[in-house]
Amino acid sequence: MIAWIPRSSCAGIRWPAFADDTAVRLLALQYQLEQSQWWPAEKIGAMQLAQFQAVYEHARRTVPFWRERFAGGPGHIDSMAALHVLPVSSRRDIQQAGDAMHSSAPPPEHGPVVTTESSGSTGAPLVTLGTVWTQLLWQALLLRDHLWHRRDPLGKLAAIRNRGEAGHLGEWGPATSPFVTGPSAVRAVSGDLDEQLDWLIAENPEYLLSLATNVQALAELSLERGIRLPRLRQVRTFAEMLRPDARRIVHEAWGVAIADSYSAEELGAIALQCPEHEHYHLQSESLLVEVLDDDGRPCVAGETGQLVVSTLHNFAMPLLRYANGDYAEVGGPCACGRGLPVLKRIVGRQRNMLLRPDGGGRYWPSFASTAWRELAPVEQFQVVQTAINALELRVVCARELTAAERGALAAALQDALGFRYAVTVTRLAGIERPRGGKFEDFICAVAR
Repeated sequence: MIAWIPRSSCAGIRWPAFADDTAVRLLALQYQLEQSQWWPAEKIGAMQLAQFQAVYEHARRTVPFWRERFAGGPGHIDSMAALHVLPVSSRRDIQQAGDAMHSSAPPPEHGPVVTTESSGSTGAPLVTLGTVWTQLLWQALLLRDHLWHRRDPLGKLAAIRNRGEAGHLGEWGPATSPFVTGPSAVRAVSGDLDEQLDWLIAENPEYLLSLATNVQALAELSLERGIRLPRLRQVRTFAEMLRPDARRIVHEAWGVAIADSYSAEELGAIALQCPEHEHYHLQSESLLVEVLDDDGRPCVAGETGQLVVSTLHNFAMPLLRYANGDYAEVGGPCACGRGLPVLKRIVGRQRNMLLRPDGGGRYWPSFASTAWRELAPVEQFQVVQTAINALELRVVCARELTAAERGALAAALQDALGFRYAVTVTRLAGIERPRGGKFEDFICAVAR
């Protein structure tokens, strides 16, 4: 059993550590989380509804937007059927409401109100309020993720992030600062991949944290250059959807597994990868998450629908039945024994859905990056649907493509999607990441 030891806050006493208030609270939460993860789904659901009722009453009383939105709604939410009576609110609804989303009386016991801002990688950023308690719960769930995946806190962490200052720290960072950890090295995700890989070789960490597409690109470059990272134990990915071949490529390059997570700035940790499987467990102690089909009905295992999320502890700016724009596939009960609901995979946003001109509806395309490289020297790619029957394949290559290579790429894309789209192949010097740092393989630019 790997121990996470709190830092002692008492001068001269190192062991046993006299932990500060934050560490004590995190350990107390961890004690509860260790138990609740094994509860049956029915008990977890009942506790969620009881907590939802508390924040629902507070929202109707102190938040102008929810007072108007839920006018005439049920006074007591004691079942999922009662919950489904409440309207769903979109990201745009929340943005347009502005200050009307803020509580006029957040409980003083919840500590100072703090502001967060989403990346805005798929549109305008979403500015939200939280409290010390919402941040503390996110820390507790991050600690759960470390414990689930048996990470050694004394190992070295290398983080290639979309935010934050570059440099070296004597610890892993603010989220784990109440505990004794090894050092960390941090740099920005922007910049040349060869430079990133050289930096990673020099740092030689036990753990690597970065965006999913960046990790895969580094692993592919490592295979090309014959680079191994001898001390690496695990790769952690976040912020983007994993490509279908990402896990295989990372294991082939470095001999380690990926532990993925799914979170949002306005919501905190939504789902963490199961420690025994590649699917995800919803973090039900923090959020009530629904997966709904196009008619608003709950999806069952094997079905894909939009996520509708309710924060259970944010009394500064509650988000209730909030559709964050993401879609996921529901999974069945997990063989690990945890009662936390399962998402088999997170598939992306609506803007990442392909429209079929033959009336076949819409779906999320996925592309194995190695498929392009078998046909042409493609270093990076992105597919954009520019019209209902037309696609642009953007590629980054070291040289100009031949007519035969362009034809082969277009044909491969048509075959992969099962329709003879008109394909334009455009060679670019580079494909920049958007403001938030999240890269998208596919973008639908067709107005719906």
